[in-house]
Amino acid sequence: MKDIGYLAQDISILHRQYYKDTGKLFKEHKLNPTAACILLTIKDNSDINQNQVAKSLVIDKGLATREIKKMQELGYLTKTAGTGKSIILGLTDSGKKVIPVIQSIRSKWWEDRFAETGIQPDSPLVAGIQKVVDSIVDESLE
Repeated sequence: MKDIGYLAQDISILHRQYYKDTGKLFKEHKLNPTAACILLTIKDNSDINQNQVAKSLVIDKGLATREIKKMQELGYLTKTAGTGKSIILGLTDSGKKVIPVIQSIRSKWWEDRFAETGIQPDSPLVAGIQKVVDSIVDESLE
């Protein structure tokens, strides 16, 4: 059995390959894989602010700021006043239109990998990874 310590390395390999394979597809919409994740996070969470996006994706606040600014300039995002000093992020009509494209790119990449390897989407592996990710995200949101 492979040392479980290699799991982080293996996940990094998947992450880099996903970015490499999907980068050109996202670029057609002036996005990158990180920006796509941010848009999906905003879609899935109404009344979310920039800090919450960064925490939920476990990305640097500076990266979130830069990507959100680019997507606002592209017309994908809006910022509106929230409670206190918070600024709520929302999708524009253009942002809403690009969501199905993003979801399709992401799903197809994983479906292709699963088909190549024989892993089923309902595999305990998938549930196990989701459980670990949920615990990390929950920690970062505290």
